Amino acid sequence: MDQTPPARSDPTLAPSKANDRFDDEDYPAYSMGAAAEMLGVTAAFLRALGAAKLIEPQRSSGGHRRYSRYQLRLAARARELVDQGTALEAACRIVILEDQLAEALRMNRARERSDEG
Repeated sequence: MDQTPPARSDPTLAPSKANDRFDDEDYPAYSMGAAAEMLGVTAAFLRALGAAKLIEPQRSSGGHRRYSRYQLRLAARARELVDQGTALEAACRIVILEDQLAEALRMNRARERSDEG
């Protein structure tokens, strides 16, 4: 069974205008340090999420990890679960399943709207 979140748009294909990037939740705008500070976690926690295949950050031209808002939301949810006592691997699996369910529900709603029209 695939344990990766649903495919997201490739940030390298995102519109090149700077203003468009502000609205692009997949644009890798946050460095590891900034992401860790925003979430109140350590860099090691973020690396562990990557090892568990919850998030795979983009790399800057210098090789530094860069995180998107979408990835930070997943990481924040994983942190909530870990803080409640859930093992990291289990938390990552829960977050992946929650994300897959949300995407499936979104697709079903879109299909229902198109069937009505």
